[in-house]
Amino acid sequence: MRPAHALAALDTAPSPFRERFSAFVSAAGDAALDRDLGPEHLTASCFVFSPDRSLVLLCLHRKGRFWVQFGGHLEPQDQDLAGAARREAREESGVARLELDDGAVADLDRHDLHGGFSCTAHWDVGFVATVDLATRTLVSHESDDVRWFPVDALPEPLAPGLSRRLAALLTGPAAPTGTGGP
Repeated sequence: MRPAHALAALDTAPSPFRERFSAFVSAAGDAALDRDLGPEHLTASCFVFSPDRSLVLLCLHRKGRFWVQFGGHLEPQDQDLAGAARREAREESGVARLELDDGAVADLDRHDLHGGFSCTAHWDVGFVATVDLATRTLVSHESDDVRWFPVDALPEPLAPGLSRRLAALLTGPAAPTGTGGP
């Protein structure tokens, strides 16, 4: 993936942070796409909902020790941000045929990382997928559990900002999340 591909995807983002994310990618270039080129970089994530949006599928992150949506670092084989989010969700949920709802950016969130992480900040680009409840899930090597939860009864501990991000996704156009930038 090239920075131009990331910028094109960010053009579809509903968040007011779109400009900050685009400025970060423009300034950082390839370093924005590769965790080995800098401590701050883009990540791609996927919020997986039941068809009626009453449940969300989350994983218990092994390293972070919190419940979180599926996602992670961009990989060299990723052609675009949507593909990276789909790959991460498939790998971490075990849902082999998972597809994004429309491939449009649904959420932007920049968050600082502390303790146990080699990165200092993730500029996370979120997408949405819908999965039937009968679909089989599997726990990956990065997680301790994968489970459905009611969106109005989320488990603890949650990744910082996750409840706010979910609420924004469920109430219409994405509201600002995270810090949006430095």
